[in-house]
Amino acid sequence: MLFRFFTEIGLFSFIEYQITTMKTINDFNFENKKALIRVDFNVPLNENLEVTDDTRIQAAKPTIIKVLEDGGSAVLMSHLGRPKGVQEEFSLKHIVDKVSEIIGVQVKFAPNCVGREAEDVVAGLNQGEVVLLENLRYHTEETAGDVGFAEQLSKLGDIYVNDAFGTAHRAHASTTVVAQFFSDKKCFGGLLAKEIESIDKVLRSGEKPITAILGGSKVSSKITIIENILDKVDHLIIGGGMTYTFIKAQGGKIGNSICEDDKQELALEILRKAKEKGVQIHLPVDVIGADDFNNNANTKAMSVDAIPDGWEGLDAGPETLKNFHNVVLDSKTILWNGPLGVFEMENFANGTITIGHSIAEATQNGAFSLVGGGDSVAAVKQFGFGDKVSYVSTGGGAMLESLEGKTLPGIIAIEQIN
Repeated sequence: MLFRFFTEIGLFSFIEYQITTMKTINDFNFENKKALIRVDFNVPLNENLEVTDDTRIQAAKPTIIKVLEDGGSAVLMSHLGRPKGVQEEFSLKHIVDKVSEIIGVQVKFAPNCVGREAEDVVAGLNQGEVVLLENLRYHTEETAGDVGFAEQLSKLGDIYVNDAFGTAHRAHASTTVVAQFFSDKKCFGGLLAKEIESIDKVLRSGEKPITAILGGSKVSSKITIIENILDKVDHLIIGGGMTYTFIKAQGGKIGNSICEDDKQELALEILRKAKEKGVQIHLPVDVIGADDFNNNANTKAMSVDAIPDGWEGLDAGPETLKNFHNVVLDSKTILWNGPLGVFEMENFANGTITIGHSIAEATQNGAFSLVGGGDSVAAVKQFGFGDKVSYVSTGGGAMLESLEGKTLPGIIAIEQIN
């Protein structure tokens, strides 16, 4: 009943409700308790099965430390990759040493996540100890949201903690279904609570003016986000490849630039809706054009609506970046999702780097800035902006679905009292 209620009212109302009611790890004392914590340790590994980016492990550390400092023990469960059955390269045993290094405690490992093997290891845990369970997705019941599998997981903890925002949009056994076995003994971890609060600042409680910066290649991948945030923002900066669909729709000449021809009418509709709602849309006025899609192509700055045949726009131009900088500096709340150019190529990374500097400056001046989405997060890490913005979401798809206004079953499950 409660799940259906939140589905009907939508995420915007749900977040407003949730911010004042959500239980976090700070509402519990874990002394002599086993915390069953859903973490997101789906981290990249190299050919030697070594962790190449430990951001997600670092992000879960405060929650785990809180449990241990209370005098409890932590049972960590996660997935890794998309294994088909039991595949050695997807075993979580490969990350045990890295987790131990980051947490500062020698982490034990259970060769299964359910059944006797897991139960015996967990039963032997003492205060201050941590165990990492084997990959949840070795069992098809995990992604199927199987109730019986979730019940087996529930036997491994006294209190359920969901700290995996990156999987909160999936109604899997470990992220959603397991919560029903804990009545009121469940809560959000510190990371998940921060994610919820950060999205709330953009969608509901943020200080105005609120600016959203949306980049990336396709209008179609951003349309639901745009439609959902038009009622919340004052400024919408559009950059990246989807620029050219908007420019062509308005009669501009875009040369060989990427364009979704079947989305031109949609682009015009977005412009109309924004005008009706009093939202200022800021499109590039100039771009860095190239005569080929490669880092060594010939380049020059050109008007965004006068790109010659044989040339394509691959980055934001200097006048555009000045305009965007001024908008960002006048903002009090900023959302950044998507790069402004092909930042993977050094010669077309300037726009993304420059907007990052603008956001960092605004943040230093007191604005709240939220960065989310795979490419944006990658750019923030690559160019060193991680500690210069207010919050970098680890959520990926979950954050995007939040911005689209969708309900996240993993979040609702914590609020639902059985």
